[in-house]
Amino acid sequence: MSRSEGSLPHSELKRTRIIRVDPSNPETELIQLAANIIKSGGTVAFPTETVYGLGADALNPEAVMKIFRAKERPPDNPIIVHISGKEEVRRLAADVPEKVLELTERFWPGPLTIVLKASETVPKVTTGGLDTVAIRMPSHKVAFTLIRESGVPIAAPSANLAGRPSPTTAEHVIEDLAGRIDLILDAGPTTVGVESTVIDMTKNPPVILRPGGTTPEELRMVLGRIRLHPTVRARREIRIERALSPGMKYRHYAPKAEVILVEGKPDAITRKVREVADDYAKMGKSVGILTFDESKITYDHVIVKSLGSRRDLKMAAKKVFGLLREFDNDRVDMIVAEGTPEKGLGLAIMNRLRKASGYRIVRA
Repeated sequence: MSRSEGSLPHSELKRTRIIRVDPSNPETELIQLAANIIKSGGTVAFPTETVYGLGADALNPEAVMKIFRAKERPPDNPIIVHISGKEEVRRLAADVPEKVLELTERFWPGPLTIVLKASETVPKVTTGGLDTVAIRMPSHKVAFTLIRESGVPIAAPSANLAGRPSPTTAEHVIEDLAGRIDLILDAGPTTVGVESTVIDMTKNPPVILRPGGTTPEELRMVLGRIRLHPTVRARREIRIERALSPGMKYRHYAPKAEVILVEGKPDAITRKVREVADDYAKMGKSVGILTFDESKITYDHVIVKSLGSRRDLKMAAKKVFGLLREFDNDRVDMIVAEGTPEKGLGLAIMNRLRKASGYRIVRA
């Protein structure tokens, strides 16, 4: 029995079907099979360009509740609604400012989620009880085709157990959710690797609630002034009453092993990582090091994994969740991770690593 099945009552276990689909030219009959499950109130895990999502009909409250139960997700954590046509925004949102149209023209389809005032069409279970709705149009052909064939907007958080690293392969979904959901569409690894950026367009200036695949620098080119919510760059836990976006309030992205994040300048980080790793090794702990290519050779520890070059943050973003899960497979007790500057995708990577560490951060 898988880890995910083990915590479910036997009466609630499902036979989860797994279907391989072509990521660049998804087979119509296979997508229609998945779409029929969505239309009938079931749950389907599917790839987007960011991470794998767990989808259900966003306008069917009973179907959306299946997502919360499968993930063991807190009910006040809102779910992003995925669409296949820009015209659907006006159905889901009560108000669509002109700047929103500029954003959708520039960044959709793609890794940007826009928060707007919700229309009465959207159930409260989908919005986590908020009066706002988070909407995005994915660019992955499997995701896009599934939404189109389903004929309904699809509510889809990441397809993992709540709190775990987000899934970037179907294997990650199977590990967490086999026995809990109806179908998994396997189209290979995702390309972006971190979730979409979430921007709240009900505020002036707009507020980034979660950094992700669309960078603040790119958004400023369209919007001018924007703000970052305090949780985006937080180095300690900030208690908030309500989660305005996924990834804000609860423990997220965490492997089973404890994570310590080391921040500072590269040379100082390397020295501090060695020091911290050696200290835990002397205590009898099995230690893994999450590093970059430039400093990987300086570590003589047994389990060292690289995010790629510090100059290629797209690759680092693509690999970060998968490597955290690999450390779990290696059964390490501790992961000591190198930080990176918060420029471009570095902001999203650091946001994920800080949350994964539970804000156990060492300054080098």
